[in-house]
Amino acid sequence: MKELWQIAPEKHQPGLVQHTFGWPLDGRTGGGSFLYQFDDNLVAVGFVVHLNYENPYLSPFEEFQRFKTHPLVRGTFEGGKRLAYGARALTEGGWQSVPKLAFPGGALLGCAAGFMNVPRIKGSHNAMLSGILAAEQVAAALKSGRANDELAGYEAAWRSSAIGPDLWKVRNAKPLWSRFGTLLGIALGGFDMWTNTLFGLSLFGTMKHGKADYASLEPAAKHKPIAYPKADGVLTFDRLSSVFLSNTNHEEDQPVHLTLRDPDIPVDYDLPMYDEPAQRYCPAGVYEIVGQEEGNPRFVINAQNCVHCKTCDIKDPTQNIVWVVPEGGGGPNYPNM
Repeated sequence: MKELWQIAPEKHQPGLVQHTFGWPLDGRTGGGSFLYQFDDNLVAVGFVVHLNYENPYLSPFEEFQRFKTHPLVRGTFEGGKRLAYGARALTEGGWQSVPKLAFPGGALLGCAAGFMNVPRIKGSHNAMLSGILAAEQVAAALKSGRANDELAGYEAAWRSSAIGPDLWKVRNAKPLWSRFGTLLGIALGGFDMWTNTLFGLSLFGTMKHGKADYASLEPAAKHKPIAYPKADGVLTFDRLSSVFLSNTNHEEDQPVHLTLRDPDIPVDYDLPMYDEPAQRYCPAGVYEIVGQEEGNPRFVINAQNCVHCKTCDIKDPTQNIVWVVPEGGGGPNYPNM
């Protein structure tokens, strides 16, 4: 999740970069933040929550708002104005998770291909390199008169290009973080990156990521609800006012692009088992349980609020929610984000 702020001129430090990990998340939940100061008193602040978290009561959006209250960053925003808000899911699996990239008529590039280097919090370099690689393969295919086939050369080229070594050295950082938690996992990940860089090997080999993100959620009975503070409208905000700043728009009469394989699962299974986590993991307030106090709970989908982050498609514990492309090109319209 990300917000764009315009802050007081006397507080602006052009080019200042701040990164954190951990707080306010617990030691078993991965994530961190970034603050980038640039241009005309602008600050881009973002907060990442790894979607393999276990507590169904956790709300990534509320954790983001709570992060801004930390003394390290709170003063930056005092006297400032929030200009924009947005959210998206990041592909952090790296080397072990890169899918098949080429198919007849197209290819996956950049972040869609999963080329992010998580420890460096960086993906633009590999996104550009993958675009160059794909373009070279397309040019070669056109020159030889090929058509209707796959760019097999692109599939093979990325691992031997600069992208491959970049991801190979950090391949265990995310698995170690997920397996051992923030403190020990980060320490082991740093050690592993040093051995890969200095000696070209890892004592851990190539680790697997473990459970899928949707399978990592534990029953609500194993956890306690999290009491998040109410938004003050100055430093912290609610989801609906945030969605307004994302300039999201979907035509009201278009088919709902968030579909359910089984419409009964949210109330009959997800609610008693997980207290229906969709009402918390969605950063845009798309999903609600209404009528619960009257003993007649209903699952409501406010599809017009969707900012296309794809979190529901990833985190829904029963994989019952299916995100499909909306009609007419609707969605968020981010300025300067």
